[in-house]
Amino acid sequence: MLQSVLQRSFEAAARSYHDAAVLARETGARMDERLSLTKIQPRRIVDLGCATGDGIRALQRRYPSAQAIAIDYAIPMLQSVRSRSGSFARLTRRGPQLLCADAHALPLAEQSTGLVWSNLMLQWFDDPSLAFREMHRVLEVGGLLMFTALGPDTLKELRNAAGRAAGGRDNLDGTTGGMTGSSRTTASGIRNFVDMHDLGDMLLAAGFADPVMDMEMVTMTYSRRSKFLADQRHLGVRTALLGHRSWQDWRKVFDAWSRDSADRLPMTFEIIYGHAWRPATRPPTGETSVIHFHRREATRA
Repeated sequence: MLQSVLQRSFEAAARSYHDAAVLARETGARMDERLSLTKIQPRRIVDLGCATGDGIRALQRRYPSAQAIAIDYAIPMLQSVRSRSGSFARLTRRGPQLLCADAHALPLAEQSTGLVWSNLMLQWFDDPSLAFREMHRVLEVGGLLMFTALGPDTLKELRNAAGRAAGGRDNLDGTTGGMTGSSRTTASGIRNFVDMHDLGDMLLAAGFADPVMDMEMVTMTYSRRSKFLADQRHLGVRTALLGHRSWQDWRKVFDAWSRDSADRLPMTFEIIYGHAWRPATRPPTGETSVIHFHRREATRA
């Protein structure tokens, strides 16, 4: 149910997404920096959940000779990728190949891809392990998966405000559904996200080797609450992120949202970075582990 709602929302937000995607551009730039530490030269690169194409364009600049594939399940997003590729790229056929597909059923052959890149997509799945298994399938031996996702401390200020608005009765950490259930929303209606350690375990279970997980907190500040809501609507994630509440209920929550010393409204986003490799054979159980890193908080106005 959530996936169909998200798909319609992303389709409707294709025109407004690019200008609102400040956080995605920041995390994408940091992913690109991490690629500088690797020595891979993939023949085929895939941006999974490409949105308007910032990621695939960065990958093409880094790997100009590689076949580039941009995948999204919202056709208007793919149309935006094409329009932003530039007339020269379209005329010379150097723009990315566009595929409309679900991350759970990629139209790619087994072991056909050297790099799978996914920026802020996995958090919308109740069970990201299904997508991890599909990414593992299409990666060639020695291929690299690199991704970001939102973590459970995302929107902690709003979760705390919802708890205060409910008189402290809100279960801010509980979910109304399990990992494979139909919902990961808390009692507050705000979506709950998978922990970094659980994502690392999912990578191992999917057959990946040497997973490295990194996490940092990024705080965005807003001059007014309507700006925060408008950003989420322009990104196409407002309902998926915040759930359904009456305006009267949301007003109570926002009234409880505390301003900082600069009289701005802070909102934390926990950013999880992960990468892992496809080995020649599945690592035996217990012989591999996940390396975790924690980074300090950054603030964005």
